[in-house]
Amino acid sequence: MSALGVAASGFGFGAGLIIAIGAQNAFVLRQGLLRRYVFEVALTCALVDAALISAGAGGVGALVAAHPTVTAVAAWGGVAFLGLYGARSFHSAIRPRALTAEQAGAQPDETSRAAVIAATLAVSLLNPHVYLDTVVLLGSVSAQYAADARIFFALGAMCASFVWFFSLAYGARLLAPLFARPVAWRVLDVLVGCVMWWIAGSLALGQLGV
Repeated sequence: MSALGVAASGFGFGAGLIIAIGAQNAFVLRQGLLRRYVFEVALTCALVDAALISAGAGGVGALVAAHPTVTAVAAWGGVAFLGLYGARSFHSAIRPRALTAEQAGAQPDETSRAAVIAATLAVSLLNPHVYLDTVVLLGSVSAQYAADARIFFALGAMCASFVWFFSLAYGARLLAPLFARPVAWRVLDVLVGCVMWWIAGSLALGQLGV
């Protein structure tokens, strides 16, 4: 697979993980709607993801790659996880929810840049799933590639984070009416499910030598 293809896989994988209704996305949406330190919020979220992705691809990924048996176990574990993740997305598409600014919670209206960045870091790092997704899962998936290709996979995943968070933050006022409709999240959930199953299939075929 070419470097561009590996980067595209990383982009699709990263997008599939972050495009979901959750506290972080709701917080970014809320700040975007309020037009309060939008750049700082989007950049902080993207940089946190980039740091965790680097840790996964560079640390856990390398550790797993050094042990063939562990690599195989991780690969099949990834297939199972991605299969279930995709199934969950399709299940969510059956009963979609709407995402509005109010779902960001009852956080106080931060007035300083430091307070907003601190709140962004909290909502980004105090979620245990972020470590499973970016460090463990992405690290295990990236381990299926050679060292050079792994860099492109990680860069693709990082690009997905930057594109998503900046698009969500700056496009919040335009997207708010759309994402207030359950059908919009139904479409996204279906797309996420397809991406997860596509990557799971690729991993399985790779392990089978197809």
